[in-house]
Amino acid sequence: MAYRDLQEFITTLDEAGELVRIREPVSVILEITEVADRVMKSPGGGKALLFERPLLPGGIPSAFPLAINLFGSARRMAMALRVESVEEHASRIAELLSPQLPKGVVETVQAIPRLAELLKVPPRSYRGQPPVQDIIVEGEALDIGRLPVQHCWPKDAGRFITYPMVLTRDPETGIQNVGLYRMQLLGPRAAIMHWQRHKGGAAHFRRYRDRGEQRMPVVVALGCDPATMYAQSAPLPPGIDEFLFSGFLAKQPVLTFESADGLQVPAHAEIVLEGYVDPSEPLALEGPFGDHTAFYTTADYFPVFHVERLTHRERAVYPSTIVGLPPMEDYYLGNATERIFLPLLRLTMPEIVDYHMPPEGIFHNLVFVSIRKEYPGQAWKVMNGLWGQGLLALAKVIIVLDHHVNVQDPIEAWCIALNNIDPERDVRFTLGPADDLDHAARGPAYGSKMGIDATRKWPEEGFTREWPERIAMDPAVKARIDEMWGRLGIP
Repeated sequence: MAYRDLQEFITTLDEAGELVRIREPVSVILEITEVADRVMKSPGGGKALLFERPLLPGGIPSAFPLAINLFGSARRMAMALRVESVEEHASRIAELLSPQLPKGVVETVQAIPRLAELLKVPPRSYRGQPPVQDIIVEGEALDIGRLPVQHCWPKDAGRFITYPMVLTRDPETGIQNVGLYRMQLLGPRAAIMHWQRHKGGAAHFRRYRDRGEQRMPVVVALGCDPATMYAQSAPLPPGIDEFLFSGFLAKQPVLTFESADGLQVPAHAEIVLEGYVDPSEPLALEGPFGDHTAFYTTADYFPVFHVERLTHRERAVYPSTIVGLPPMEDYYLGNATERIFLPLLRLTMPEIVDYHMPPEGIFHNLVFVSIRKEYPGQAWKVMNGLWGQGLLALAKVIIVLDHHVNVQDPIEAWCIALNNIDPERDVRFTLGPADDLDHAARGPAYGSKMGIDATRKWPEEGFTREWPERIAMDPAVKARIDEMWGRLGIP
């Protein structure tokens, strides 16, 4: 059974020994970051942390506990999605995408439950007063600075909300988007909305601006059931609703209520901020911010979110995260995306065996891909295909290897790649969109990319020398040594 809300997930983590409750007062100004960073960089990602007495600026205790590193290990990521391994969801997606139609009555009946599952998971309306509206704060009493919002790194421009669920709607199609965009506090009822140009929220903002409208409804939900908190970070194909995807993962629908401006909001969120962005208003200078690139993102101009109402549960928990030099919590969220979305890549490029974005590559900087090579030039075809897939368009370096290479092991992947390439022959450069956070790109959100063909070269590709065979032990010998290993006295 899926989790109803964030607090149920936290309780489960606590009972499983995956949570540390910190009762010592710790400041949201730098101190929580230092504690969390040490934990995240411990073997396996460390434990989830619940700071029960976070201190606001001036040493004032916050009324809201702060939870962080909830998804910061492979085990907790699987627990969040109620599976033994996130690969189980990849298998479910692969079954749904199977192009083979049932051949007979038995096969048809077997397929019905799989297809009917999708009919059960679209979001549904919550009946009655949603739990997140236990307490409503408006007017002069409203001060978002009372939330335990962190000042993460010394040279950050201020305090940043780092794990918001930002809800916006396309003014033309009415389709809602759920995004994960950091927010810098400006005052008691204002924050800067950092939605990068490639993201859905930014696209909606541009459409409102082009229509000359002065009010773009925005709702920010903080804390929700873990499947929905993960789904908002996933790079879904255009038109796929994040709440529908969350329902698919959780195998139960997200229960929502309608905000005053008609946005669908999770009823079991911990905290909700309702307000608007004025597209005609001057942009505000946001940043610097210590980002997942391990560098400070330089200051830039973004829209201001005006908060009109704050609602929260009776004993609400504030969710947070930090980013910086990897590995951090975001690696495990990104790794889940890598595993779950592999079937979607194979839908258009069936030759792909596996792919991996190692933490050192900060997601968009390095992608290893293994393929089943069947014709000359196929590595270049795959590279260009990947650069045409959603946010993989931002990938700076793509390395394509043969099917037998374990791309989940960067040491093996690098070893084989560096042995297999002639740099002048096997490296290609191209230009295209770049991540907004890429400070090395030649221009804002625009730069070069590198593709490396590290597959075995064929005669049709101009290679006429003998290609050597990889070293491998005889399987029978390996089996004999496995059998005698316990008697060898080697720890």
